[in-house]
Amino acid sequence: MLASLSIKDIVLIDQLQLDFAAGLSALTGETGAGKSILLGALGLACGDRADRAMVRAGAGQAQAIALFEPPAGHPCYAVLEEAGISAEPGEPVILRRSLSADGRSRAHVNDQPASVGLLARLAETLVEIHGQHDGRGLLDPKTHRELLDLFAGVDARIVQSAWAQLSAARRTASDLAAARDKAREEESFLRDSVEALDALAPEPGEEARLADERKFLQQAETALTELQDATDALAGGEGLSGRLNTALRGLERVRGALGGDADGEGDAAAARAAVDRAAAALDRALIEFSEAEDSLQDAAQRFEVEPGRLDAVEERLFALRAAARKHSVEVDALADLRRSLSDRLDLIDHADDRLKEAEAALTAAQADYAAAAGALSTQRVKAGAALADAVLAELAPLKMDKARFQVRIETDEDRAGAKGWDKVAFEVATNPGAPFGPLDKIASGGELSRFALALKVCLVGEAGKVMVFDEVDQGVGGAVADAVGQRLARLAQTGQALVVTHAPQVAARANMHFRIEKGQAGDAVRTTVRELGSLERREEIARMLSGAEITDAARAAADQLMGA
Repeated sequence: MLASLSIKDIVLIDQLQLDFAAGLSALTGETGAGKSILLGALGLACGDRADRAMVRAGAGQAQAIALFEPPAGHPCYAVLEEAGISAEPGEPVILRRSLSADGRSRAHVNDQPASVGLLARLAETLVEIHGQHDGRGLLDPKTHRELLDLFAGVDARIVQSAWAQLSAARRTASDLAAARDKAREEESFLRDSVEALDALAPEPGEEARLADERKFLQQAETALTELQDATDALAGGEGLSGRLNTALRGLERVRGALGGDADGEGDAAAARAAVDRAAAALDRALIEFSEAEDSLQDAAQRFEVEPGRLDAVEERLFALRAAARKHSVEVDALADLRRSLSDRLDLIDHADDRLKEAEAALTAAQADYAAAAGALSTQRVKAGAALADAVLAELAPLKMDKARFQVRIETDEDRAGAKGWDKVAFEVATNPGAPFGPLDKIASGGELSRFALALKVCLVGEAGKVMVFDEVDQGVGGAVADAVGQRLARLAQTGQALVVTHAPQVAARANMHFRIEKGQAGDAVRTTVRELGSLERREEIARMLSGAEITDAARAAADQLMGA
């Protein structure tokens, strides 16, 4: 629902705030009073092309703000989410457009900067403006298929699901065929590579282990020489072990000569104690020396390597690195590469079987889609006939009884998609014997609005938008104008409709009535709009009936229209 429209410095309007409610709102006034300014301001807020001539003379900037209150689940919230503008379901949506005197414009949605294109996309979901030569909304051929589906109450999700499965099956078959063909081109290379990698049998982490071993082997010969020199140094001459043993035997003889107890007193006891300490030290030295000899021998054995081992390690390491360079991978990735190449070979060996399975799945998906799309086409044809009958029934009271309406459905399997393979167009013939043609090309200005009204009444179950009709009653009066008013009131019962009208029969059926007036304000002419109370409505409808002079008879007729 359009809750309010705020206008500032647009053409003849200084500042204006209009608040609307659900139901039918009528805007009336003398010709030239400025009704088109209101529609122009609404169009500006809804992303229409801006013209700097709209800026009021002497003002630097014009502004239009349209505040909508859509129900939760309205399509506009999906548009907002896609655009990255946060809005809770059921939260008002505010479209604001500013236009400077130099022609530059700025757009905002919920006080966040936005593009004019986003305003237009949101407006497409929120409002339809049917003017004298407006081809949007119901009159836009791009919307006809969706409108017919809404009228028919069909569930297109079955077709959408079948299309998704068909698309996936096509991709699978195409990818398998392309992979098979590419693999066959590389078959010789693949087989040679897998054979070579099988022979090489690379293992994860092997490069690091071989590199460490190679470094050790390269240093082993030098280390072994140094250890041998150390061993020789210990065993040089008569050997350190022999000299230590000789010294220890001499001390034993001295201890034997001294005799006695080392714990006694006097010089003899002190000498015996010193000899004991020296003997103990030599004994420890002999033990450490023996351990050192054993350790040197053990270390030397550790560096005694298998002859030719270094060559073998280097050969293996270089072979792994060469294979990695050939395939442009790390050495540790060779094992995974071998599996990948083997899988590609397996694809070649079993490609035909897999492709046959994919093609069988594709054939089944095509059949499922054809069945779903065909069923949808049948529903559309049936609904098209019903919609044509319904619209024709609405046209006669609208003084268009000679007009014909049809729903043309063209089925083309090459145009298949998620919404079926039908092209839907609403067509009319306004004169007997004339060929059918596009609705927005054949109908005249007044006919166009009445066609839109008839269609909208028939499509009342369609997701609700604010409907705006500009002089839908042009060129008609009496019973026809009353029929227009009846249909507008019926249309507004489940939503909201705004109508710019010169017909009292239409204005009398409105829930809200606004009068647009143009008057002198100092040296300037200004347009004002005010909501009318019940007595003012009576006077306005009487004026529309009688002209400049309002008679009692006109007032009585107005009472009769308002009570109808």
